[in-house]
Amino acid sequence: MTDFAARRRIMVDSQIRPSDVTRYPIIEAMLHVPREAFVPPDRREAAYLGENLRLGPGRVMLEPRTFAKLLEALAIEPGERVLHVGTGLGYGAAVMARMGARVTALEDEPERAAAARRALGLHAPGVAVVTGSLAEGAPTAAPFDAILIEGAIQTLPAALEAQLVEDGRIAALFAENGLGVARIGRKEAGHVHWRDIFNAGAPVLPGFEAPRVFVF
Repeated sequence: MTDFAARRRIMVDSQIRPSDVTRYPIIEAMLHVPREAFVPPDRREAAYLGENLRLGPGRVMLEPRTFAKLLEALAIEPGERVLHVGTGLGYGAAVMARMGARVTALEDEPERAAAARRALGLHAPGVAVVTGSLAEGAPTAAPFDAILIEGAIQTLPAALEAQLVEDGRIAALFAENGLGVARIGRKEAGHVHWRDIFNAGAPVLPGFEAPRVFVF
């Protein structure tokens, strides 16, 4: 029988701590939330590997290191309202809930959303799961103090920018020219201003593609 608790400790000690993730609430949450409970049953043995885990066409659960470093940059505080865009089966939402955040988990694929509700019901029952367009966000639950996008984007939809409070933070991976870079943004004077934080990649989420430019 697989000792997933031991794998969690190894994940934290070998992937998270050496990656300049120092905030104790992140370490504590990732030591306790059972990542294997939030992946497809046939992928549980791969849950703690240091690579993105495929959930379906164009969708992944971010590798532990990338996810933890995004959380480190977001600096979520207990009681803050957080939107998790592309929650997949809910792991990231469960981690942020363990950190004390009030989490809304957004998923566009109904079967994945249903699976997330089941897993979160067992491990983080306070998380609200919303099914809908990722690019449209969750307007009925807005505004949010922080937004974490689990997947790559090429552009930030106006709807998500509008749902972030002034001085709120947002973290995402950007896909540009075949490369990936993680960025943290802060909303100032109504607009998000970004800065690079580290390199990482993932598939571009639907609705987050850059507009096509036609040259005549």
